[in-house]
Amino acid sequence: MTTDLFNLKGKVALVTGASRGIGEEIARLLAAHGAHVIVSSRKIDGCETVAASIRDSGGSAEARACHIGDMEQVESIFADISAAHGRLDILVNNAAANPYFGPIEDTDIGAFNKTVEVNIRGYFFMTSHGVKLMKKGQGGAIVNVASVNGIIPGHFQGIYSISKAAVIQMTKAFATELGQQGIRVNALLPGLTDTKFASALTSNDAIKKQAMAHIPMKRVAAPSEMAGSVLYLVSDAASYTTGACINVDGGYLTV
Repeated sequence: MTTDLFNLKGKVALVTGASRGIGEEIARLLAAHGAHVIVSSRKIDGCETVAASIRDSGGSAEARACHIGDMEQVESIFADISAAHGRLDILVNNAAANPYFGPIEDTDIGAFNKTVEVNIRGYFFMTSHGVKLMKKGQGGAIVNVASVNGIIPGHFQGIYSISKAAVIQMTKAFATELGQQGIRVNALLPGLTDTKFASALTSNDAIKKQAMAHIPMKRVAAPSEMAGSVLYLVSDAASYTTGACINVDGGYLTV
C-alpha cells in the first residue's frame, strides 16, 4: 500500500458550489493534493476566479457553470466532462439552496420547490450521472455535503433540514447499491460555518448565542475546516469507508 494515501494526482474531480465558501475550500485542497478540479456553480465568473487562482498556485483547474436544479444543465456538464476527460473520479455535491428562514408552516410553494429541486433532485441526479461516468473508469468517490440539520432540525429551517435528512439517506442508498462496483459514497455533515450561505445565522447575535450554547467548542467553523474530511473521504485513506456520515460540527451533535 502506498504511504501517500492522500495523493490525488491524475484524478478528475467535480466540486459544485465551488465559487465560494466550503466548496471553494474543498476545490483548493483537492487541487493542492494533485487532482484536476472542475470548479462549478451557477455563475461562471466566480468559478473562473477560483479556477484561475488554483492554476496560479500551481494546481490544475477549470471552470464550468452548472445550476444543479436545472436538469438540462446537469446533463450538459456531464456530457462536457465525458468529452473533455473521458472520466470522473471524484464528485463533491456541495451546491445547495436555503431560500426560506421562518416558521415551517409558512413555507410557500416556491421556497419548497427550490429547496427540493436543488438539495434532493439535484443531488440525486448529479450522483446518478456521476456514477455512470465513474463506471466507465475504475470507480470513484462521491461526497454529499449534508448538514447537522439533517439530524437535528434547525430552528426556522424546516424544509432545508428535511432536504438534508434526505441527502443523508440518499448517501446510504447509493453506497449500499454501489459498494461492489468500486464507487464509494459518503456524506459530510457540517455544523455552523462562517459562510455567506449561513449568514442569516452567524450575523444574528441572538441566534448565534443560542447556537454557541450547544457547541462544545464554542465557536463557528471556518470553511477551510470542512475540507480536510472531504479529502479523507475521496482519498485512498478511506478505501474501506462508504455510507459514512462524518460530523464536522464542533461537537454539536454530542450535546
